[in-house]
Amino acid sequence: MDRRRADFDSFVAASTDSLMRTAYLIVWDLQDAEDLVQETLLKVAARWHRVRRMDHPLAYARRILVNLALDGAGRRTRRRRELTGEALPDRPEEAGGADAFDTQHELHSALAALPPRQRTAIVLRYFLDLPEAEVAAAMKCSLGTVKSTAARGLARLEQALRTTNDTRSIST
Repeated sequence: MDRRRADFDSFVAASTDSLMRTAYLIVWDLQDAEDLVQETLLKVAARWHRVRRMDHPLAYARRILVNLALDGAGRRTRRRRELTGEALPDRPEEAGGADAFDTQHELHSALAALPPRQRTAIVLRYFLDLPEAEVAAAMKCSLGTVKSTAARGLARLEQALRTTNDTRSIST
């Protein structure tokens, strides 16, 4: 019993940062991300006797996190629209200078505006650099769906960023 607890504690210590980054990039709200990670770890803990024997327990936890995030996406989107602004660094120099701050802010804004499934596919595939097969497993969809969803999301991101750059060029 103590060994199982120690294994779970080690898993939590090793995986929480990764799960938190993933959750934040998917839901785009720090409190929601923290709640998702906590709920994910509770579900993993309840099944730890099986999960600890898996080859990739983090992939299993990530799949739970993605399912929880997508299941509650509509509710979070409505709540986010009621709030004002996104959490950004207080000083541009924290993000690498004013230009980096603008670019990072534009990317984050464009990513946050994507529908939840497109944002999830892009975060898992390109931010976490997971293979398409792992993204498909995490999202419970086919490989083709991952490819098309990510492609549509990337096209929307490109359009949003191009529009932002065109607007900035006109105003300068």
